Formats: sequence, C-alpha cells, structure tokens
Amino acid sequence: MTPPPAAAAPRTDDAPVLLVLFGATGDLARRMLFPALFELWERGLLPDRFAVIGSGRHSPGTDEDFRRQVVEAVADSADGADRGAPERFAEQVGFSTASAEDGSGLAAAVRERRTRFGAGCRVLLYLSVPPGRAEGMLRMIGREGLAEGATVMVEKPVGEDVDTARALNALLASLVPEERILRVDHFLAKESVRALLALRTANPWLAASWDARHIASVLIDVPERIGIEGRASFMEHTGTFRDMVPTHLCQALAAAAMEPPRSDDPGAERAARLRLFEQTRPFDPARTVFGQYEGYRDEDGVAADSATETFAAVEVRIDNPRWRGVRFLLRTGKALDSADHRLTVRFRPVPGGDGTAPELAVGLGAAADVRLGVRLNRPGARPGTVDGVLGLEPLPGSGDSLGAYAQVFRHALSGDHRVFTTAAEVERLWELAARVLADPPPATPYPQGSAGPEVPEPEVPEAEVPEADRTD
Repeated sequence: MTPPPAAAAPRTDDAPVLLVLFGATGDLARRMLFPALFELWERGLLPDRFAVIGSGRHSPGTDEDFRRQVVEAVADSADGADRGAPERFAEQVGFSTASAEDGSGLAAAVRERRTRFGAGCRVLLYLSVPPGRAEGMLRMIGREGLAEGATVMVEKPVGEDVDTARALNALLASLVPEERILRVDHFLAKESVRALLALRTANPWLAASWDARHIASVLIDVPERIGIEGRASFMEHTGTFRDMVPTHLCQALAAAAMEPPRSDDPGAERAARLRLFEQTRPFDPARTVFGQYEGYRDEDGVAADSATETFAAVEVRIDNPRWRGVRFLLRTGKALDSADHRLTVRFRPVPGGDGTAPELAVGLGAAADVRLGVRLNRPGARPGTVDGVLGLEPLPGSGDSLGAYAQVFRHALSGDHRVFTTAAEVERLWELAARVLADPPPATPYPQGSAGPEVPEPEVPEAEVPEADRTD
C-alpha cells in the first residue's frame, strides 16, 4: 500500500498568522489544540511571526499565568533534548476575556496584533466552545468586526440537531463566505483515516472486492477505556450518540464506503462524502443500542436519575449498488475493555469453501496498521485451512507524521480544505440522526471495563447486487 502524503502542501508565503482561540482554557484546548500548535511550531511548520490570543469568559489571571498553563499543556509533547521549547512557544501566547455579551477587549487586542503584524496578517478564529454557546459567540464576533478578512473554524458538533445546525450555518454564512468557514472534525484529518481511503482505492486487488458481492459487514469501533474524566456537564448535555456518531464515526464511515473521488481536488472528496451520506438511510431507533456504565450516576455533576448514554451502537444501511445488503455497525462508548480504534471488514465466505469468513482490520488510531486474515492450506497437514495475518505496523514514513489536530491546523493554513466538512454534510448527518434523537432507546447498564451492552448480530443476508451488475 502506498501511504498518503504526511500533510497538506505548505503555502509558499510566510505571511504572519494570528489565531484567536475561543475556549482557550477548556479541556480540548489543553489536551489537543495547544499540543498540536506546539508540534507544528517545534517542527518549523508555522510562520516566524505567529501568535495566539486565547479567550474565554473567565480570566486565568495574567498573561504569564495563562502561559504557565500552556507550558504545562505542551510539556509532554516537547523533545527532551530542548527543555526550554515549551516556554519559548508560550511567548507567542496571550489571553483576553470575552463573552457573548462583551467582546470589546478581545477586539482591541486583535486589532493591536493585526496592526503589529501588518496588512498581510492571516487571522483564524477557532471556536472551541459547546454548540449551545456558539451562536452567541458568533454574533459577538459579527458585532465587533472580528470576522472581517478572517477564517472561522468551528469545532464539532456544529449544532445539536437539524434545526440548530441550519441556524448556525446560516449565521456563519452571514459573517464570512463559505470558503472561509472550516468545520472541524479531526477524524477527517487523522492519518490512519486518510490511509484507509488510500488502502481501499489505490490497491486494485482490494478495490475490486470492495462491494456487496464480497463484503458482508463492516464494524467501525471507537471504544474508550476512560470514563467521562470530569466532563459531566458536557456529557449530560450532549451524550455519546450526539457527540460521536453523526461526527467522528460517520466520517470514518465515509472513508470506508464513499465512491473514490473523481480527482485530487479537495472539492471532489467533499462531494463524494456528501453523496454517500445522501444514500445512507436515516438511523433506526430499533436498530440502535444505548448503554450507560455502572457508576456513571455517581460522577460529580451527574443527575442521580440520569438517562444519558455513555455507549452507542448504530446499524447503518447504505442504499446504493455498491453497498446494498451490507450491514455497517458504528460502535463507541466510555469505560469499556479496550481503546483499540479499528475498522473490521468481514468478507463473505467463498462458495464451496468451509463457510469461514476472512476479515480485514484497519487501525484508526494515531497510526494505521493493517491485518488481513487469509485462508491457507497448511503444508503437510490434513486438508484444511489456517489463518495467516499480514501486519503493517506502523505505516512507512509515520515517524514524520503529524497528529490529527496538527493536520487540521496545517490544512487550514495551506488552503487545502478537504479535511473540513461542509454545511450540506453537517445538515445531512443531523437528518440521519433525527429519528434516534427524537426517540432514543433506553440506556442499558453495563459494568465498567466490559465490552458494553450486547449488540444483536443479525444473519448475514445474501448480497443484493442488481441483476445488471451480476456476473454469475
């Protein structure tokens, strides 16, 4: 397999960049965003003149106090040979309070930095805030003129259902043109997900069997061993289904199931994703399983009678000739027995064989690995078959790879927007989720450290290939 390029091609100019990060004291900024920016900075992949203005409703103290928080956030990412790197990186960072009601101080700080950087300054406004707060912050951005000439990046989920997603997309469109709106879902930028797309489209031996004739089912599994890690407020409001299924898992589904893009143009890939989602049936509550780990209600901030799901498994059906009759299962949850993010393809048994079904497993973690179960005759033994495994761990060139959020920022700066979702994609995914949101199944309790609630495994149907496509 030929791996995809490690990153988007860099811009030829070294224009200064100002990143305004809303939600800069939040969990995502601490765990993901600042380490990703530090990764780019340490590798020399950011312009020499680069600055971050963090913002939030509550001040962390002085700029120096905030910089110390940033240093702590990136310290584990630092090259041990250069212990002073986190402090030097943090010198590029400042803080200004802002709320939906008052952003005047932040606007003044942004104007001052833009003036200092000059007319060529590129501005990124990154909203790392809950969906319920995004509308107020966007309206403040509009009132204060912060969006003028800027690119707006919005963290997933965009909205909480079809109506709120449409309203947010309309508000975004009133502030900046579509080409300057980047809706972030970091699964799209993961090198393992990019590798999955390359694996199934760039290898003729696999591309020829990537359809309902040969494949019976596909499992996209994103389990987590950790619980909610102090994020009770977010989990109680959002739940695992809304947080993970119409976002991360559906983007992995697209990489696995969409038609190969017709060209290398970023727009072709986005169009292929949207077409797949348009051909996907709305999720059926009767084919959806919710669960809640035992002890969840004892977490600080969780209601004693909470019905919030910490586990979700959804059966997906795609109505097109390639996939008609194939069962896709999207599965994710907290406090499970594994953190192995993986796509598993179960092929149909070979006619006249022993009835066993070979599998292909592709890792969806930081770096992809590929394992293919092969039916082989064992030399010198009784007639029969054994499993062989082809392993590829890690991908060639992964030492030069970038983390998913580092890829997000690099694609944003390069102008290659293939790893960002469109308004139409977001709204269609909420349409797919609407029936489950309106009529969710009850959350079945499950022990922490288990595999989660039982998910029914239906009989594998015969491939539903249209007569015109049959070769037998």
